[in-house]
Amino acid sequence: MTTTLNENLLLGVALAPLAGSLIAGLGGKVVGRKGSHRVTILGVFISFILSAIVFADVMNGASFNGTVYEWMRVGSLKFEVGFLVDTLTAMMMCVVTFVSLMVHIYTIGYMADEEGYERFFSYISLFTFSMLMLVMSNNFLQLFFGWEAVGLVSYLLIGFYFTRESAIYANLKAFLVNRVGDFGFLLGIGLLLAYAGSMNYGEVFARRNELAALTFPGTDWGLLTVACICLFIGAMGKSAQFPLHVWLPDSMEGPTPISALIHAATMVTAGIFMVTRMSPLFELSDTALSFIMVIGAITALFMGLLGIVQSDIKRVVAYSTLSQLGYMTVALGASAYSAAVFHLMTHAFFKALLFLGAGSVIIGMHHDQDMRNMGGLRKYMPITWITSLVGTLALVGTPFFSGFYSKDSIIEAVGLSHLPGAGFAYFAVVASVFVTALYSFRMYFMVFHGEERFRHPKDYNGHGVEAAGHTEHAHESHEPHESPWVVWVPLVLLAIPSVISGAIAIGPMLFGNFYQHGVAFDQVIYMSAQHPALREMAEEFHGWVPMAVHSLTTLPVWLALAGFATAWFLYLKRPELPAVIRRAFGPIYTLLDNKYYMDKINDIVFARGALAIGRGLWKEGDVVVIDGIVNGSARFIGWFAGVVRFLQSGYIYHYAFAMIIGMLGLLTLFVTLGGK
Repeated sequence: MTTTLNENLLLGVALAPLAGSLIAGLGGKVVGRKGSHRVTILGVFISFILSAIVFADVMNGASFNGTVYEWMRVGSLKFEVGFLVDTLTAMMMCVVTFVSLMVHIYTIGYMADEEGYERFFSYISLFTFSMLMLVMSNNFLQLFFGWEAVGLVSYLLIGFYFTRESAIYANLKAFLVNRVGDFGFLLGIGLLLAYAGSMNYGEVFARRNELAALTFPGTDWGLLTVACICLFIGAMGKSAQFPLHVWLPDSMEGPTPISALIHAATMVTAGIFMVTRMSPLFELSDTALSFIMVIGAITALFMGLLGIVQSDIKRVVAYSTLSQLGYMTVALGASAYSAAVFHLMTHAFFKALLFLGAGSVIIGMHHDQDMRNMGGLRKYMPITWITSLVGTLALVGTPFFSGFYSKDSIIEAVGLSHLPGAGFAYFAVVASVFVTALYSFRMYFMVFHGEERFRHPKDYNGHGVEAAGHTEHAHESHEPHESPWVVWVPLVLLAIPSVISGAIAIGPMLFGNFYQHGVAFDQVIYMSAQHPALREMAEEFHGWVPMAVHSLTTLPVWLALAGFATAWFLYLKRPELPAVIRRAFGPIYTLLDNKYYMDKINDIVFARGALAIGRGLWKEGDVVVIDGIVNGSARFIGWFAGVVRFLQSGYIYHYAFAMIIGMLGLLTLFVTLGGK
C-alpha cells in the first residue's frame, strides 16, 4: 500500500481543467462551439476521475504534503507551489469536480443560443482550476492565489452579460465587497507570517502554542485571536456572511450555470474550507470562535427571512444559500468542523440541484424568472418537478434526505456548545428551520402547483428576465416545456447524492475515522476535549436509521413540517392571504423588501467611500503630485531650453567670443589656484 500520492496524478487533477480553459479561451474560434464544450468537459471529467482515484488512495492511508515548485527564496522564507492532500482535501476535490462536471454538461443546453459560448466554457473551467488550487494548497501564498483567482473569474462570470448595466453593477459590487474581506485576510496572513516566520501550513501549525501565548503589540489582545478574526473576515467576504453578504444575491445577474457553480461547491464554500483547514489555530481562541458563531447565526436567520419576500426564483435560492452558509459558519464556531464540512458536501449537491432546476424552469418559461408568472408546471416539466422536489426536501432537512443529517448535526452541536453566544446561535438555527421550510415550499408551490399564471403573465416592472436577448419573450403567453436531456440528466445525477450522501457519510465523517488520515492535523482537533460537542454527540449516535426515526419526535422536524403546512395554506389553499398579510405588516415587509437597507448602507460606506478615496487620490495624488512633478519638470526644461537657445545664435564670431571668454576664465582660475 502506497503512503505517498503520485505528484503527477495531483498535477493532472489541477491542470486538466486549466488546459481545457486555455484551449476554449484562446482557440475558441478554431475549435468552435462544439470543440469548446467538448475539450472543457473532457478536462473536468479527467479531473473528476483522477480526484476519485486520489480519494480512494487517501481512504487507504495515502497522503501528500510537499513542494511541487519553488518560486523563490528570501532568506529562510520560501515562496512555493505545494499540495496538501488528506481526506479533507480529497473530499473537496471530488465535490468540486463532480458539481463542475454537471454544470459543464448542463451549460450545453442552457447556453445553446447565447453569444460568448466559448468564452463561458473557458471561464467555468478556469474557475474549477482556481478552486482546486485553493483547496489543494499547503501554504498561504498558494491559498491566496486560489482565493483571488476564484474572485477574479467570478467577476468575469457575474458580468458575463456585459452590455447590461445591472450585470456590470453586480460584478463590480462583488469585486469591491470581496476586497473588503480580502484586506482582513491579508492582515491575518501577514500576522502569521511575521510571528511564525513561514507561509507553510504545517510549520505555522507547529508553532500555534507559541503564537497563542503572544499578545498583539500595544494591546492585551491575543495575537492568535486577532490573526484568526482577520482570517475569518476574509471568509466573511468570500462566503457571504453578514454584513459582507450583499454581493451574493446580485450575482444572480450571471447565467444560471455559474450561479450553481459559485453558490454550491466553489467560491462561497472557500471560506468554510479555509477556516476548517485553519482549525488548529482557531481551536486555541474561544473569542474568535464565539465571533464566528454569532456572525453565522445572524446570517442563517436574517438572510433566510429575506427569501420569504422574493419573487425571482433565482434570488430565493440565493438567499437560501446565504442561510445555509450561516449554518456552516455556526458549526465552525461550535468547533464542529466536521459537521460544517459535512453540510458543505451535502449542500453542494442539493443546492446545485436547486439552482440547475431553477434554470430548467427558466428555460421552460422562455427566460421569465418571476414566480408570479408561473404555477402548474408539474405536468409540463415532470423531470424538473420531481428533481426540484428532491432538492427542496433535502434543503428543509426532511428525515432520510442528505440535508437532514448535516443540518440536524449542526443544530445538536450548537446546542451542546458552552461558548458565549451559543444560546443565540441555537435559537437562530432552530428558528431558521421553519423559515427555510416556508420559503422553500413557497417557491415549490408557486412554481409547480396551483393556477397556471403563465397563460396571462404580468409585467412586474421588467424584473425577472435573465438575458437581455430574451426580454421580448419574457411576458408573452407561452406553453412551458421540459428541458433537453443535457439539462435534465445533470438534475437526475445530482438528485441521487441529494438523497443518499448524508446517510452514507454521517458515520465516518462525523463519528468515525474519516479524519485520521489527515496530514496537518488529526482526529483530536475534531473531537477535542476543549470543545467536546462532537464527542458527546458520538456517544448518542447509533446509526443513520435510528437518527432519522428519533428525529420525528424532535423540534426541528416539527418546525419544518409547520413551515410546509404554512406554505401550503398560504399559497395553495388561500392564495389571497399573502397580500392581506403584507398589507397588515407593511413596515416589516418594507424592511425585508429593502433587505434591511444593507445595500444602501454598503453603497454609502463602501461604494461612496471607495469613490471618495479614488477621487482624493486622483485630485491630490495624480493631479497635484504626479502631474505637478511631470508638468513642473517639463516647464523647467522648457524654460532652461529657452534660456540656452540664446547662446546658439549661429554666428561664428559669437562662438569665437565665447571661446575666448571661456579661455580667459579658465586661465584666471588656474593662475589663482597656482598662486595659492
